[in-house]
Amino acid sequence: MSLARALAPDPSVVLMDEPFAALDSITRDLLQEELLRIWAVSRQTFVLITHNIEEAVFLADRVLVMSGRPGRIDSTVEVDLPRPRTNAIRVDPRFVSIKEAISARLRASVLAQHGGRH
Repeated sequence: MSLARALAPDPSVVLMDEPFAALDSITRDLLQEELLRIWAVSRQTFVLITHNIEEAVFLADRVLVMSGRPGRIDSTVEVDLPRPRTNAIRVDPRFVSIKEAISARLRASVLAQHGGRH
């Protein structure tokens, strides 16, 4: 429902903060695919804040990885995966590689912030 409210005035940029966080995995996957369908038609810019790396890679053309406090852009990862995207791409070796690279960057950042302790 909040997505419909955000899209109703036809903005050129849609900001979304953890829009799928409270959903079960099947509903989340379906709504992510629906968001990609909406994007393909509208070509609006979507800025999505998420803690879910897989979600970021699935939805994005570019992922900005943030550092811990103070939050800054730590790195930018280009997601050069074909569109249209379906859930099948989640097991593609390129998808998995991008997801693992982002995860490794975040893990290194967290470990550095805590002095290498786990």
